[in-house]
Amino acid sequence: MDCRESALLVSVLLLALALCSAQNYVLSDDGGLGRVFDGIGGLSGGGATSRLLVSYAEPYRSQILDFLFKPNFGASLHILKVEIGGDAQTTDGTEPSHMRYENDENYYRGYEWWLMKEAKKRNPNITLIGLPWAFPGWVGRGKNWPYDYPDVTATYVVNWILGAKQYHDLDIQYVGIWNERSFDIKYIKVLRNMLDKVGLIGVGIIAADGDWSVANSMILDPYLNNSVDVIGAHYPGTTTITEALKTQKKLWSSEDYSTFNNEVGGGCWARILNQNYVNGQMTATISWNLVASYYEDLPFGRDGLMTAEEPWSGNYVVESPIWITAHTTQFTQPGWTYLQTVGHLAQGGSYIALTDGKGNLTVVIETMTHNHSVCIRPPLPPFNVTSQNATFWLKGSIASIKELQVWRSQFDFKTNKPSFFEKLKPLKLVDGSFTLNLAEDEVYTLTTVSTGSKGSYPDPPPSARFPKVYKDDFDVRSPPFSEAPYFADQTGVFEYYINLTDPGPHVFTLRQVLTERPITWATDADQTISVIGDYYWQSLTVTCDVFMEKMNAGGVFIAARVDKGGQSIRSAKGVFFWVFADGTYKVTNDLVGETVLAEGQSGTEVHSWYTLSLTVKGQYASGSLNGYPLWKNAVILTPKAGWAAIGTRSFELAQFDNFALVAE
Repeated sequence: MDCRESALLVSVLLLALALCSAQNYVLSDDGGLGRVFDGIGGLSGGGATSRLLVSYAEPYRSQILDFLFKPNFGASLHILKVEIGGDAQTTDGTEPSHMRYENDENYYRGYEWWLMKEAKKRNPNITLIGLPWAFPGWVGRGKNWPYDYPDVTATYVVNWILGAKQYHDLDIQYVGIWNERSFDIKYIKVLRNMLDKVGLIGVGIIAADGDWSVANSMILDPYLNNSVDVIGAHYPGTTTITEALKTQKKLWSSEDYSTFNNEVGGGCWARILNQNYVNGQMTATISWNLVASYYEDLPFGRDGLMTAEEPWSGNYVVESPIWITAHTTQFTQPGWTYLQTVGHLAQGGSYIALTDGKGNLTVVIETMTHNHSVCIRPPLPPFNVTSQNATFWLKGSIASIKELQVWRSQFDFKTNKPSFFEKLKPLKLVDGSFTLNLAEDEVYTLTTVSTGSKGSYPDPPPSARFPKVYKDDFDVRSPPFSEAPYFADQTGVFEYYINLTDPGPHVFTLRQVLTERPITWATDADQTISVIGDYYWQSLTVTCDVFMEKMNAGGVFIAARVDKGGQSIRSAKGVFFWVFADGTYKVTNDLVGETVLAEGQSGTEVHSWYTLSLTVKGQYASGSLNGYPLWKNAVILTPKAGWAAIGTRSFELAQFDNFALVAE
C-alpha cells in the first residue's frame, strides 16, 4: 500500500469515526406539527429610537430601510411594531401623539407613519403592530394612570388604528396593551368591544405585552380569554409558564434583545431566536429596537439590529444581528409551521425546523456559547457548548428531500475575524440524512428555499463627529416630518411651527407645544428639553432666538454640556441659561434649577423675541442677551462635556428660531 492509499484510508476511517460519534436527530412531521410561525420583527419606539433615521439624506436612508425590510436582502423582517406616540419620555426620547388634546386629531405628526409605509413598500405582507408606552395627560382625567376611564383610553387607541387606515392606507393587525406597572382586565374587554363595533374585528389584541401574568386571569375569565389573541412577554429569557401554554393562545416575545449590537449582541439574538420556541413555544420574537438611530450616549445606545446614528455624515453600520435575523427570515414566512421535532443539541446549542406544508423545509442551528450570547436581561444561567458532530435524519413527508442550500455565520471570537451569512455549497443528502461538524459560536441555515441572498451597497460615507459649526433657521414650508433635524426631544415636543400672524423674520419657528404633563412610566422632567450635537463637546457657543408665550411664569433656556438624557433626564446637569417672563434670568448647573451659578434682572417679557447666547470654555461660562453681556465667568467644574440643548421652564408654549452652535 502506497502513501496515497494510506492517506485515503485514514481519511475514510476518520470520516467513519466522525459519523459514528455524531449525535443523531430526527426531523419529522409524522407525529403532527408544532405551532404556526408568526415571524421575526423589530420595534421602532419606546421611545424615539428611530429619531435620527428620518434625517438621513438619500440614498443612505433608503439603503438602511432595505437592510431592514427588503425581502431576500438583509434582515427581511416579517413584523414592524411601532410606538403609538404619547408626547412623553419613554426611554430615549418622546414621540408626538395623534390626539394631543381630547378634541385634537392629527395623523401626520411624527415619523412612525412614514416608517410603516416604507416597510410596507418593501414588504407588502409585513405585520404592523402598535403599542402605546404613554398617553397625553387628558386621557387620565387628572390622574397619572390611563385605565381608570377605559372608554376614553380605548377611543384614543382605536382612533389611531382608524387614522392609520384613513390617512395612510395602513392596516394595523395587532395592538398591544402594556404598562410598566400592570395591565387592566376591564380595559382589555372595553377595547375588544370597541374594535368590534367600529369594524376592526380583525385587529388582534396582544396582552399584556409585558409578562405572562394575564394568562391566569384568562383561564378564569372566558370573555377575557376571547378578547386576547396573543399573550406577549418582554424579555422572557426563552421560557414561558404553564398557564400561558394552557390558554392555547399565540405566545410571543413581543419585546426582546435590547442588547448592544456587537458580536456578543449578535450571539444573544441568535440564541433567543431559536430558543424562544425550543424552550418557550414562542412563535414570534420582536427586537427592541429596530435600528439604533438615536444618540449613542442616551440609555441603551446601539441596542438595535443595526446602527444609523450619523445622519450628518451619512454613515451607518450593518451589524451582525441583521445577518443573524436573515438566517430565519429569508427562508421562512409567517404561516409556516414548526416541526414538533425541535430541541437542544447534545453538546449545547439548539435547532429548529419549519415547513410550509408544500415540501419546503428550513432548519436553523445555533451553537452560541454562554459568554458570547449574553443578553442585557434576564440573567443567563450557566451552560456549556462544545464542538460536536450532528446527524439529522429527515422522516415523514420531508424524507424525499435530496439537497439543501447552506448558509453559515461564524462569530470566531478567537481571531476576531467573523464571517456572517456566507453561502456554502449545497448539501446532498444521503439516505435522507446529513451530518454537520458544528464548532462553537456558529449559526447554520439548511433549507430548500433557494431565493436567499446577502444584499450589499457601496460603503456609506465614513463616520464623522457632529459638525462643529451648525445652524438651523427652521424655514421649511412643507416639512416631511414634524421634528427638526438632529434635535432629540427628551421631555416635551418641539415641532415645526408656522406663525401666520407674524409678518416678520420669525414666521417659521420650532415650537414646544405641550402644556400638560403626559402619563408615562418613565421619569419625565418638570422642564421640557431637546438635546442636539456631540456628547463630548467641552467648549462651545450656543445661540438661539427665543419667544415666551406663557404669561408671568413662562421661561426658556439654552444649554451646553448636558450630560444625561432619556430616562435619566430629570437628573441632567450642565450649563443652563434661563430667561423668564417676569424680567429675570438665572444660570444653573442642573436642569431642575437647584444649583444656581448666577441670577439677576434681564428685562425679558412674554411675546417678545430675544437672542440668547451661551459660551462655555474650560471652567468658565458667559451669557449675553441681544448681543449684550448679561453675566460672565460663572465657574463650571462639572460636567466636563455634553450636548447642547433648548427647552422651557415647564410644559408651556414657547418658540425657538435661528439656532446656531460653534464648538471648538
